[in-house]
Amino acid sequence: MARDYYGTLGVAKNATPDEIKRAYRKLARQLHPDINPNEEARFKEVTAAYEVLSDPKKRQVVDLGGDPLDSGGGRGGGDPFAGFGLGDIMDAFFGAGGGGGRGPRSRVQPGSDALIRLSMTLEECAAGASRELTVDTAILCDRCVGSGCADGSSPIRCDTCGGRGEVQSVQRSFLGQVVTARPCPVCRGLGEVIPDPCQQCAGDGRVRSRRTISVQIPPGVAEGMRVRLAGQGEVGPGGGPAGDLYVEVEEVPHEVFEREGANLHCSVRIPMTTAALGAVLPLQTLDGEEELEIEPGTQPNTELVLTGRGMPRLRSSGRIDGRGDLHVHLEVVTPTKLDARQAELLRELAVSRGEDEPTLAHNGKGGGGLFSRLRSGRNHR
Repeated sequence: MARDYYGTLGVAKNATPDEIKRAYRKLARQLHPDINPNEEARFKEVTAAYEVLSDPKKRQVVDLGGDPLDSGGGRGGGDPFAGFGLGDIMDAFFGAGGGGGRGPRSRVQPGSDALIRLSMTLEECAAGASRELTVDTAILCDRCVGSGCADGSSPIRCDTCGGRGEVQSVQRSFLGQVVTARPCPVCRGLGEVIPDPCQQCAGDGRVRSRRTISVQIPPGVAEGMRVRLAGQGEVGPGGGPAGDLYVEVEEVPHEVFEREGANLHCSVRIPMTTAALGAVLPLQTLDGEEELEIEPGTQPNTELVLTGRGMPRLRSSGRIDGRGDLHVHLEVVTPTKLDARQAELLRELAVSRGEDEPTLAHNGKGGGGLFSRLRSGRNHR
């Protein structure tokens, strides 16, 4: 019995070729193995039916009651789409083969961004800075003003692709023709060529140039932060709009201060006599010299905080929101070399304070330190 190819596609026997094609498009989308792996067998049946009904000679055999595939006129039940993906099949209907190609791309393209690094001291990061930077980027060709053509000339249509910007290759299949497209190798997808290019830019519409620009760095910037200069980057091909220029801050390590966000840290070494007696010492900050008050009896590793003497806090909006603090870490220095008189004076001080013999710190209830508890333990044995 002859197979019902019309029924397989769901069309009437008097269906037009366009109706047959539309029916197959719909079913191919639903049943293709790349989309619906469970319907592979039915997909092959639908494809075989379309192969038969899209061929006028094979369709005539069907209309006369025969089966062209049984008579050897077809693929005999093999995979009719072997070697083709769903994209290839859809291209046959909707892509270049259907007259809907991508078309030529514009010669004018936006430019890329550029990056330059700028070294800054801590003081410059705190106060901000105005710098003149030398950058090497692509700029608009002043001879052809971006057109890429010599004076008196203009682009012409590419003969290879006919101005479409792409070339097509045709592969025969049961569908008729499977057409694939790729960018034209002659015009690079532009659809036009420049027969007489500008001598200065060689048809690119831009040239490289070294230039000087001004940049204002706001207060509070830190390592790795970037300042954006809109439209100061690379001019695009064909004189397209320029990208942006980013200035990235590289902060030079400071010899005194260590930065932690908006806060600063520094260490000050003081003699043990100063720690014991107290003093007022000069301290150089980012705002100038200030007085640092050391309280009598200051202990080692004491930290003094000078509020608002750190770095400006730079918000994402570019505004300054207060300042951080300056943390001063005090290191008490014990003398390592004493002459006879100095040693005698220290011994007298120790005797007068009852510190001529060291005492163990009490730790725990009932007094006595670690060693006294150890001794008690031995006595009970």
